[in-house]
Amino acid sequence: MTDLLSVKQLKTSFATREGEVQSVRGVSFTLNEGEVVGLVGESGSGKSVTARSLIRLIQSPGRITDGEILFRGEDLLTKSDKELRKIRGNRISMIFQDPMTSLNPVVRVGKQMTEVIRRHRKMDKSAARKEAIELLRQVGIPSPEERIDQYPHEFSGGMRQRVMIAMALSCKPELLIADEPTTALDVTIQAQILQLMQELKESTQTSILMITHDLGVVAQVCTRVIVMYGGLIMEEGPVERIFAHPQHPYTQGLLRSIPKPGEEGGRQRLSTIEGTPPNLLHPPTGCPFMERCPHAMEVCKQMPAYTETVPGHRALCWLLDDQGREQHQAQAGASSEEVEK
Repeated sequence: MTDLLSVKQLKTSFATREGEVQSVRGVSFTLNEGEVVGLVGESGSGKSVTARSLIRLIQSPGRITDGEILFRGEDLLTKSDKELRKIRGNRISMIFQDPMTSLNPVVRVGKQMTEVIRRHRKMDKSAARKEAIELLRQVGIPSPEERIDQYPHEFSGGMRQRVMIAMALSCKPELLIADEPTTALDVTIQAQILQLMQELKESTQTSILMITHDLGVVAQVCTRVIVMYGGLIMEEGPVERIFAHPQHPYTQGLLRSIPKPGEEGGRQRLSTIEGTPPNLLHPPTGCPFMERCPHAMEVCKQMPAYTETVPGHRALCWLLDDQGREQHQAQAGASSEEVEK
């Protein structure tokens, strides 16, 4: 497969009165043509900042401090604003979590959609309107011929999100970045939107980067998953492999927190990850998950290297390193001796 997007050592920070918050601390990954990759992690992990960094939508006091973002071999960080505008919205589209930050409240939905279609696909006004109506119908907007002339405030939150998805899909982008695209939707519409994205990928070979906290969405539509925590990638690999054989304790904790059918009428106690995420104003020099990890060791105060357990599956954990395994075994042995005493 051909690399469509290659991110190398991306770093993004935000200046505050207390100092610099290092939200993304050296993230590297690739995304292939026609691939759907899930970027997951809890709030504050850096996943949304990573997504916005890819198309340089980081506003002051934020800034990208280092790295490369190669889109078909061209570094987007070296592009002028004019050059980037030709790529953003046309070859790369983004669906935002909050549609009200993207829709103009005083302009009818139809006008906003047709302007995007006419600018990027060179259609006349009549053809663009027909295309907009069809897109609204595809994303589940009832009576699109009438709704197209309404204002954003006349739509519910879920409806506005569907309008944003239709606008993002209207230019048939090579890469679609979806930041929590189904958060505001009920499960029925969520399933329709995810199905629509899959159809788009299959019919146009559009690549999708799906930012989400919902591992169910990842299991349904993604081929590969990247797990972020503390501004770093903790684990990356094929969805089936990571769901069946998670290597990092953080990934294992996330998977244990997914509700599963249980006994006693389906009632069960949900597993949680104790503790809080690290302070990225003063990020730890070692593994960022150390303070919450049940397997934490002295060596975890140093940053581990990525270990590839099988081709395409890597994790950032000392438990996968010979030195870390030896220390973990010694620690476990010492604990057993204390229990026997």
